[in-house]
Amino acid sequence: MPPFIPITPTLNLDEAEIELSFIRSSGPGGQNVNKVSSAVQLRFNARRSPSLSNAVAVRLINLAGKRATNEGEIVITANQHRTQEMNRKDAIDRLVELIRQASIAPKKRVKTKPSKSAKKERLESKIKRGTTKKRRQVGRADWD
Repeated sequence: MPPFIPITPTLNLDEAEIELSFIRSSGPGGQNVNKVSSAVQLRFNARRSPSLSNAVAVRLINLAGKRATNEGEIVITANQHRTQEMNRKDAIDRLVELIRQASIAPKKRVKTKPSKSAKKERLESKIKRGTTKKRRQVGRADWD
């Protein structure tokens, strides 16, 4: 049985669905940076994942933004840490957090109507404001 990554109590992700590749990290680091591939590039195909429902996959791709490709693949690059293992853990944690956010379905908006008193109050304030503006007009002599 392959190892699973727990996302939510009802959702687990198969580790075989995640493709990890190690690349050279950019930026300063002395001689070590040119020899060691410590950065991690994680690839996860959300569209083809059997672990995710279609709705969760669509929300995940939208949440990922520019990290998602046109084919529905999520690409996360982690190079914060100096070791492969720490960067690997960081990349997986970031993917898990994205999937967690995507697994929460947005609440449906319930349409509401303003109450009669709210409508009346709004109209009265409009009339009052209009009256004030009319009184300010230049050349009007009928001030109260």
